[in-house]
Amino acid sequence: MDGQLGDPGPVKLELLTEAAAGELLTLQQAAYITEARAHQNFELPPLLDTLDDVRAAIADPSITVWGFLDGGRLVASVRMRVDGPVGEIGRLVVAPDRQGEGLGTALLAAAEEATPAEVTVFRLFTGERSAGPLYLYRKLGYRETHRSPEADYQLVHLEKPRVREPG
Repeated sequence: MDGQLGDPGPVKLELLTEAAAGELLTLQQAAYITEARAHQNFELPPLLDTLDDVRAAIADPSITVWGFLDGGRLVASVRMRVDGPVGEIGRLVVAPDRQGEGLGTALLAAAEEATPAEVTVFRLFTGERSAGPLYLYRKLGYRETHRSPEADYQLVHLEKPRVREPG
């Protein structure tokens, strides 16, 4: 890391395999504790995932799991499920000690870019009390489409069209 805000530096993007499942589960749990506190709900699905659940997601042919590694340490990850023209983004996580460095922004952009060409729209959701993620998604062009009830809060559903570079 070169320390510049918004520049992920020399981290390396990799497709994650089953070998990374344990580290991915640990990262996911660490990252989602903040969301659980904000929503006063420690039964968020990412916190309830088991190692078998993470392995199954990695093995699912409709899901691609990317991660940023820094010196062999998994510091950020995201999943993309392709369903026809829709890229469903999930489990975007950044290690708590690495948040604010631009890793989430860079990882989401890399995942969008690496998604198959047939995807024309990206969709994701987060809790209404997730100030950081909501700020990030809106900054990156995602727009709210609707909300749905979850426990005593709302899930905010967002999407953005895929932008193709002329060429």
